[in-house]
Amino acid sequence: MSWLGDLDGDEYADRYADYQARIRPNPRGSRARTKIRPEHDDAVPALVLSVDRGRYSVLVDEGGPQERETTASRASELRSQAIVTGDRVDLVGDTSGAPGTLARIVRIQPRATVLRRSADDSDEVERIIVANADQLLIVVAAADPEPRARLVDRYLVAAFDAGIAPILCITKADLADPAGFLANFAGLDLPVVTSGRGEVPVPELARLLRGHTTVAVGHSGVGKSTLVNALVPEARRTTGRVNAVTGRGRHTSSSTVSYRVDGGWIIDTPGIRSFGLGHVDPDSILGAFTDLAELAADCPRGCTHLPDSPDCAIVEGVERGELGAVGRARLDSLQRLLTALRA
Repeated sequence: MSWLGDLDGDEYADRYADYQARIRPNPRGSRARTKIRPEHDDAVPALVLSVDRGRYSVLVDEGGPQERETTASRASELRSQAIVTGDRVDLVGDTSGAPGTLARIVRIQPRATVLRRSADDSDEVERIIVANADQLLIVVAAADPEPRARLVDRYLVAAFDAGIAPILCITKADLADPAGFLANFAGLDLPVVTSGRGEVPVPELARLLRGHTTVAVGHSGVGKSTLVNALVPEARRTTGRVNAVTGRGRHTSSSTVSYRVDGGWIIDTPGIRSFGLGHVDPDSILGAFTDLAELAADCPRGCTHLPDSPDCAIVEGVERGELGAVGRARLDSLQRLLTALRA
């Protein structure tokens, strides 16, 4: 006799059918799906100050009587979009900024500028560093660590591509004369600020940063965080020393953070040792040299504007002296940037 007793299979199924059926109180799929998203007409505008592991520190009512910082997460519909420091966004939920509250970012406003880089020159996938900056503060040490002109070239390429005005800051000028290094950029209309070790030209820098959103970039150990701390004492960014064996700076800043300074913002970024340009269009570099771009109108199609390019109207115009004494320096700067991009 089987464990079913005297019941055959069909009789057992009929008798215990009710016990076998599992009725779910809220079966999945009972509510019709829709692609229509809420308009969020009551969303509150905010500025992203920093990003940390999926949480965003944002400023609500910037400059207003109820200005406050709060924490936000991203809405599910934005999961495929990068939200970065400097972004202007719209929030819903609890935007009071009270401890333990969490708002939600539901929209990213159109960006005025985007500073970006790629992993390397062969990678066309861009990594957005910051949004809506209008100045790039390139921090370089005259020594310890040694300055790298090619890395500065790459910063300049990224700035020109983004439509951001560059500023060059030379630190530790008491350790070495930066004149030879600065000669590499003599052809550029590039503001330059210099300082010695332990000295920060706060008034001069503050004047350049006033009313602007400036992103600071530089190799690890050049003194970038020291500059930020001098401009914004409450920032308390961690500073470090250069390794005496490798000559490289130790990474001290691990996040990109905005600080208010004299009517504007300075955004401190982690130190980097490489800056890929795989995403940059070479034409955007020439556009930054307006006087050379006018000469380029007569260049043959496909002209690279490099020294080995035949019949280059820019090279011929500079040799004829059409741009005066600065023409050669500006051409050298353009060709260095194009070489860095095409390397």
